Amino acid sequence: MPMPHSPSSPRLTFGAAAIIAAVVAGSAAAFAYTAGWLSPQRLTPPKLVDALAPPGGPALGYRRNHAKGICFTGTFESNGKGAELSQAQAFKAGQYPVLGRFNLGTPNPQAPDGTVRVRGMGLQIATPNGEVWRTAMINAPVFPVATPEAFYQLLHAAGSKDPEAMKSFVAAHPEFASFGAWAGDGAWTASYAEEPYNGLNAFIFIDPSGTERAARWSLVPAAPAVTITQAELEKRGPDYLEKEITERVRQAPQRWTMNVVIANPGDATADPTKAWPADRRKIEVGTLVVQKIEAEADGSCRDVNFDPTVLPPGIRVSDDPFPAARSAAYARSYDLRTAESRYYPRTPASPKP
Repeated sequence: MPMPHSPSSPRLTFGAAAIIAAVVAGSAAAFAYTAGWLSPQRLTPPKLVDALAPPGGPALGYRRNHAKGICFTGTFESNGKGAELSQAQAFKAGQYPVLGRFNLGTPNPQAPDGTVRVRGMGLQIATPNGEVWRTAMINAPVFPVATPEAFYQLLHAAGSKDPEAMKSFVAAHPEFASFGAWAGDGAWTASYAEEPYNGLNAFIFIDPSGTERAARWSLVPAAPAVTITQAELEKRGPDYLEKEITERVRQAPQRWTMNVVIANPGDATADPTKAWPADRRKIEVGTLVVQKIEAEADGSCRDVNFDPTVLPPGIRVSDDPFPAARSAAYARSYDLRTAESRYYPRTPASPKP
């Protein structure tokens, strides 16, 4: 991870503030706070989701955030090593069907790929006994802020017309520096297949004996990262990433190793801005294999709500408040876009890759 800039650094507060504002407004908003801790003016899911809309209003029929995406199907090949950590069937040795969605962190489904810093993956693993595990991950190594209240402030600062708003926010929230350094200086790639996808929130794994451990997970790509500049990506066209992943998977399945990292006592479980030390126990529990790409208009992921609180027995939420907040925001977004389905440009006759 790159070394964070100081919040008082001119490079962060001036040079990267505009980039970070766009990143945060588009990509991190789905993690926002909806539980009502901002009393007496309680922040509700409708207020939050309305705040995510771009100046011209929301794209009707689309997800209110991470609106641009493409579906995939495949398998999760569990090696059985995760069974010592969790009772979930997905960790028992075997192959389980998955569906998912590569996406960009933006409320604009027409956004050019080169204008969006954060990339995401929504994933669903289903098992024969009826268990379902859903997760939503992003390529950033840490979350921008430590608390839902701070995120709400950040969302308003990012959308403010006041040129001092973001600088003031950054100065008041030193924990933002690590995310800011990644957003401003992190490498770009030209493929969804070359990105890691990180579950930044802590969850509790419950093993067969009932012992509980705090854990996070991530997906590490088998494809080597070939870095490019943002300008180079922009030259490749506004929808290059979807075209590239479609052709890449057509040629060969793409793989990611799933790593589960176990917290030590005292590690922060309610603060997604803090990466756990590199020496924490890490277990490779299996491999995600993406075998087929589908256009979202007719794809299997189109109507799936990748709610991170949809968990199998053997995994539960921790004291991290963000999963519940994300769940509320996702539900509101789902209700809106399904009610607006007539506006979504489905193409029933289109061929699927």
